[in-house]
Amino acid sequence: MFVRRAQAIRKAASSALPDLGEAPELLGVRPWLNIPDGEPVILARLIGSVVLIEFWAFACGNCQRTLPFLRRIHRQYRPRLRVVGIHTPELPLERPARNVERAVRRHRLEFAVGQDNDFAAWDAYGNRYWPSLYLVDAAGHIRYTHIGEGCYRRTEAAIRALLTDVRESIDET
Repeated sequence: MFVRRAQAIRKAASSALPDLGEAPELLGVRPWLNIPDGEPVILARLIGSVVLIEFWAFACGNCQRTLPFLRRIHRQYRPRLRVVGIHTPELPLERPARNVERAVRRHRLEFAVGQDNDFAAWDAYGNRYWPSLYLVDAAGHIRYTHIGEGCYRRTEAAIRALLTDVRESIDET
């Protein structure tokens, strides 16, 4: 049944958004904040949900300017949308976990944030820039990306399209 549901979701996925391939797992990311028991986010367990992943660093000005959008999107669309922040340090001061924890508190982030000090997830996604967004559909495929700040309306439109696809596939099953 689980496989059939994923196939139905995939079939319904918005044709306006290209399929950019399967989203890599977030391996090597630790510790995790804002998660019960600090358990890692495992994308395979989130099949059926739309996931917005942002690679960011707390000292990055462009990253800081995206955080109000992420907070709003998280509050507005949860639990249908899972927002995941992957903090990948650009500077040495961004590596200590206590500094990341302070930044998460200072910016009032309520969504899951994982620390990618070894750039494992960064490399798995082929990422090169801060901030970078990856929107993963309910079948686990990347359907939208954005580098830098801005384009919030376009990003939210992509989120809504994928959430609509999930709703329609649930109605069909």
